[in-house]
Amino acid sequence: MMPTPTNLVVVMADQFRAMAIGAVGGDPVSTPNLDRLIASGCHVPNAVSNYPVCSPHRAMFLTSRTPRENGVTLNVNSERALEGIGLRDGLATWASVLRDEGYRTGYIGKWHLEPPVDEDEEYGEGRRDDGVVWDAWSPPHRRFGFDFWHSYGAADRHLSPHYWVGDAQRHERLDVDRWSAEYETDVAIGFISEAAEQDAPFALMVSLNPPHQPFDQVPERYRPAYADLDEAQLLTRPNVELGTPFAADMAAIARDYFAAVTGVDEQIGRIVDALADAGVERDTVVVFTSDHGMQLGSHGLIDKNVPYEESMRVPFVLHGPGLIPAGESNELVSALDMAPTLLGLTGHADAIPVAMSGVDRSAALTARAAVSDDPAAVYYRFASRQNPSEVRGLRTRRAKFIAIWVPGAGLEIEYYDLQHDPYEQRSAPADPDVPAMANRLMRRLESEGDDWSGAGELRARFAV
Repeated sequence: MMPTPTNLVVVMADQFRAMAIGAVGGDPVSTPNLDRLIASGCHVPNAVSNYPVCSPHRAMFLTSRTPRENGVTLNVNSERALEGIGLRDGLATWASVLRDEGYRTGYIGKWHLEPPVDEDEEYGEGRRDDGVVWDAWSPPHRRFGFDFWHSYGAADRHLSPHYWVGDAQRHERLDVDRWSAEYETDVAIGFISEAAEQDAPFALMVSLNPPHQPFDQVPERYRPAYADLDEAQLLTRPNVELGTPFAADMAAIARDYFAAVTGVDEQIGRIVDALADAGVERDTVVVFTSDHGMQLGSHGLIDKNVPYEESMRVPFVLHGPGLIPAGESNELVSALDMAPTLLGLTGHADAIPVAMSGVDRSAALTARAAVSDDPAAVYYRFASRQNPSEVRGLRTRRAKFIAIWVPGAGLEIEYYDLQHDPYEQRSAPADPDVPAMANRLMRRLESEGDDWSGAGELRARFAV
């Protein structure tokens, strides 16, 4: 049984893809601290983002509610705020549950769930070149269970970040002349040191923006390890077409991206060391994860918000001496599963709200139960002004089914056998398993009340 109460530290690095850990294999990265956590903790290679873009994933991660339920169907910004897109008031999160259980809760870093209002243009990051405001101050009553607050909305200024601290008002932001990941780790270490002296458990989330773009905003000290690597050494996945101008551009990005990955890894090591220094390492579960990955040239793409593994798979590493058995777990954990799983890992499975739609995977991850027989994660992408297509899909351990509804063109189907085609280079929409996957996806969407635009044609095509 998990000891109760158990402290929790969650580190989420934005756009940190699953294969960007040295011990995992894949990208040519140096991550000695994450390698150490994997060696002594639990690594979950089948952790996936149901919606691999920032705001939708974070909303599911916190609430275990689908995008239609939690209100975050697209990335949150001022344009979409006018459409009502933003995390809905009153939703339970794993943080609010733990706070009710007597935990001291804290949030540090990027939030990106608050709809910007007019004043945020003046007091936040400002209006970007796309004409939209992304950064926003979060009022104290909309912090969803987090009491300690050292955060901002969505501002991509890694070398000159700003924060709203505690009860600071919108016009009272704190500007810092440091690399954001390093500064936020300093704040986290201070929180841990103080919380360890209190007669109460604690739960802290540290949300680092790097290695998200702007990729060149990374301290110089991390760059030398990658400066001399050529295109083939940097872009090692076979679904990247080398020798093209696009690949050359991706290689230049990869040098900075991997440098930031190494910098993030250093901060993770500092946090774990701080837990040991405070004498609470054996009472604390540390979780490292991300909101999504990035393509970095795979399939001819740069960023995310696509169903390919480079974007959809996220790192999920658990560490806790005496709490987390060492080894790799074949359990599939999706964004929707993460809130109930965190509650299970801290010993509060009995407090999981009924409204949370994900599954508590903690028993399998701590070797107290067998892994699930055949779990599946739904993939979501909602239509936007920039991209009218609307996508749903299903990922299991061995396969991925993707249905793309394109207005005026109809339904497109992709299917990948992940066991025999792990780099998704051969879509097989006529595979004999496709009808069963389509049927399974439709049952899931119906159970969620998802009125996806392509449902009618999918049902007609596969007679489901």
